[in-house]
Amino acid sequence: MSDVTESSRLELLEERLNRVEDELAITRLIASYGPFVDGGDAEAVAGMWTEDGVYDVDEGHMAGRSQLAAMVRSRAHQGWIAGGCAHFLGPAHVTLHGDTAVAVCHSLMVINNGGEFGQDAAFGVRRATAHHFELVRAEEGWRVARRTSRVLDGRPEAPALLVRGVTGQPA
Repeated sequence: MSDVTESSRLELLEERLNRVEDELAITRLIASYGPFVDGGDAEAVAGMWTEDGVYDVDEGHMAGRSQLAAMVRSRAHQGWIAGGCAHFLGPAHVTLHGDTAVAVCHSLMVINNGGEFGQDAAFGVRRATAHHFELVRAEEGWRVARRTSRVLDGRPEAPALLVRGVTGQPA
């Protein structure tokens, strides 16, 4: 009888460890967005998504890795990098559903409003945003299937997106 109990305990422990590893992998994936996009690594940003992944942000809609990479290479985005910017994504709340998951977090886009190389720089927040991620387990690990992002400017859709994410619901 103790063998069954020990075996059950080991299975439960393995399940718990797998969940923790999945949550950590998703958290690391989301945390890598800021450094990749601020570093201008278009291929790394695009590689965070599935081949047909969608990034639905209130300033635009991208579908597929080629459009995501093009966003990073765009004149507008390269201008943000050249002027000094930081996309900071806060801690993600992850809900696992087997080989799919939902995650939600806030972000701030901080930009340099003046000054060079840290001298007299005047940083400000360009936008605060709610992010809702729908993820899938792929051969290469967890990837974003859909990311929905809405600026937190008082419209009810952004806070609702956060609540849906925390409760593990799709956008």
